[in-house]
Amino acid sequence: MKFNGSGARGLGVGIGCVLGGVAASLVTLPAAAAADQCNADALAGTVSTVTGAAQQYLVAHPGANQVVTAAYGQPRDQAAANIRGYFTANPAEYHDLRGILAPIGDVQRRCNVTVLPPALASAYSEFMAG
Repeated sequence: MKFNGSGARGLGVGIGCVLGGVAASLVTLPAAAAADQCNADALAGTVSTVTGAAQQYLVAHPGANQVVTAAYGQPRDQAAANIRGYFTANPAEYHDLRGILAPIGDVQRRCNVTVLPPALASAYSEFMAG
């Protein structure tokens, strides 16, 4: 996982928010239906679904929940190091969360939009980059 110092706190806070609220996987729809999936309601639904799934995952994985929650109050460098350290030591959890969060990137690419606020978008990108 690579995190830069300037984005680490944003990463900790962002991943906490994204993971704390990103949920269940989405079914990929045929191209004809993709346009319907790019309206505001569909985009909000994707974020809500992913958020819920991530929250459930974190509740079931207290170590991940603890490190993500602690990142909220830590300086960027410390938050990034702690998150990186935890998920490096627990690669299965990292891959699980990447899978849960993937629909965010999928919908952003398919619809050519950004569905997360800038700080969260940056944290999401850093987390998904590995």
